Amino acid sequence: MEFHDVIKNRRSCREFKKDPIPEDALKRIGEAVECAPSACNLQPWSFRIVLNSELKQKICGVYSRDWLKDAPAIIVALGNMKECWMRPEGNPIADIDIGIAMEHAVLAATAEGLATCWICAYEMEKMNHALNIIPPWKVLAISPLGYAAKAPKPIERKPLNSIFQVLN
Repeated sequence: MEFHDVIKNRRSCREFKKDPIPEDALKRIGEAVECAPSACNLQPWSFRIVLNSELKQKICGVYSRDWLKDAPAIIVALGNMKECWMRPEGNPIADIDIGIAMEHAVLAATAEGLATCWICAYEMEKMNHALNIIPPWKVLAISPLGYAAKAPKPIERKPLNSIFQVLN
């Protein structure tokens, strides 16, 4: 898929087919994450593609929407809060670095014909506990990963001039 087609076609999906995901597609998604920029190139992340049903159940125990259970895989994006760049006042920016890398993952998934849905609406401590993640690592985002069960609906976007401006 051409880049602009990928970004225009990417949608959040909440209905998945049971079809397995080819290993080569997973590898290309990983390569996209590897290419993601981060502050000072620290790459303070670890991405896991969870296929294991036991681990998926643990994730679904924290984020209990039924549709997540139907996805053949779940992306788990971990951020290292000590090995990331810190703002001058000392606040870590791992969230931003993970956001960039996760977007690389979901756009790569779209290019592979796969569907995703960013999820951050869970209690981080409970998710960390469920997956045995210990500091300085934190689960900063998850996403189902699989083939969409149906085509996504078109969505409305704000007018370009209301969200993007070139200042001369």
